[in-house]
Amino acid sequence: MDSQYESAPASRPPESSRSETTLRVNGKPHTLTVDHRRVLLDLLREDLGLAGAKKGCDHGQCGACTVLVDGRRVNSCLLFAVALDGCEITTVEGLAGDGEELHPMQRAFLDRDAFQCGYCTPGQICSAVGAIAEAAAGHPSHVTDPAAPSGEPVALDREEIRERLSGNLCRCGAYPHIADAVEDVIP
Repeated sequence: MDSQYESAPASRPPESSRSETTLRVNGKPHTLTVDHRRVLLDLLREDLGLAGAKKGCDHGQCGACTVLVDGRRVNSCLLFAVALDGCEITTVEGLAGDGEELHPMQRAFLDRDAFQCGYCTPGQICSAVGAIAEAAAGHPSHVTDPAAPSGEPVALDREEIRERLSGNLCRCGAYPHIADAVEDVIP
């Protein structure tokens, strides 16, 4: 075979395309040298062994990869890990902290049978925790009453819950139970 058509052996990217990055994941600091193209989801699953966040669509459309970054929910398949240097990352594994007690949202999902196959469940749980925090901070959704006072906490009724979790897909159709679980945790 002509050498111009042979593929080069796989190699590590040059050092200029890698940076030392420190992320605080589930309360613990991790400093890694990360390829600039590596997304947070792959770093969590492959480098740190945290398999809770799932790779679903790999395009930010299904929510299976949802985690919390500095308390805000994000699709980890879309974020470059190096851009998060210094951030606090919380995955479903870290919601309960170091204790053996489940986070109230995890407990509610179990109590309400808010999952079937379970693939989307970690992303659903992280998204629900983030949605409650966003509403408490006064962030409106598409269905929030425009007359609601700006910056005031938004009451989470069934319509608000559905809208705020609409970016997380469940192919099994556990949506009614998911909404029930979120209602159980609303302060």
